[in-house]
Amino acid sequence: MPTVMITGANRGLGLEFARQYGADGWTVIGTCRDPFNPGELATIEGDIQVHGLDVANHPQVDHLAKDLNGVAIDVLINNAGIYGPRNYKPEDIDYAAWEEVMRVNVMAPLKVAAAFAGNVAAGDQKKLVTVSSRMGSIADNTSGDFYVYRSSKAAVNAAMVSFAHDTADRGLIVALLHPGWVKTDMGGDGGDLTPTESIARLRKVIAGLGPADNGHFFNHDGSKIPW
Repeated sequence: MPTVMITGANRGLGLEFARQYGADGWTVIGTCRDPFNPGELATIEGDIQVHGLDVANHPQVDHLAKDLNGVAIDVLINNAGIYGPRNYKPEDIDYAAWEEVMRVNVMAPLKVAAAFAGNVAAGDQKKLVTVSSRMGSIADNTSGDFYVYRSSKAAVNAAMVSFAHDTADRGLIVALLHPGWVKTDMGGDGGDLTPTESIARLRKVIAGLGPADNGHFFNHDGSKIPW
């Protein structure tokens, strides 16, 4: 069966990714910051492997890549991320918090992608996807606000498109995905989709990705999102 690696697999969308792929018989390599307290991830049935990883800790990323050297990964899902401060005015932004969001939402996904590119290239599907947000679309920004989160998602989009071009000769299919407004701790109770609905749609998008989709940005319904 195929193998999927999911960062931030112990809650929210990552947990639902792990649950659904595990139920379908995939080998799931799930990472979380505290592998001794993985929460619901420990209760999922199937071939679930839990590894400790703080994605913003680059030595930890390198260490896990060494541990998984030679393990083929069909689909790698850069899911771990944070929202950062909310409800502020431009003159009140917490710039230190902004830096932390950029480390987790931008630098970490690229570091993970670079560290495990060889594993993904060795897989049959060769897919590497990053959970982004349409809030990172500059073309779609018609309301302003959300400086920290918007900028982090716009930046990770730019970084992963460059990564898509730089790894095209290795056969990787790199894509950005918008999960929709989901009812999670990050998304809040007002979301339009449940995690089950969102991930089922994203898995369908992932399953349909081909070489022509390298470097593109997709909505959960499979449509392309403007940059």
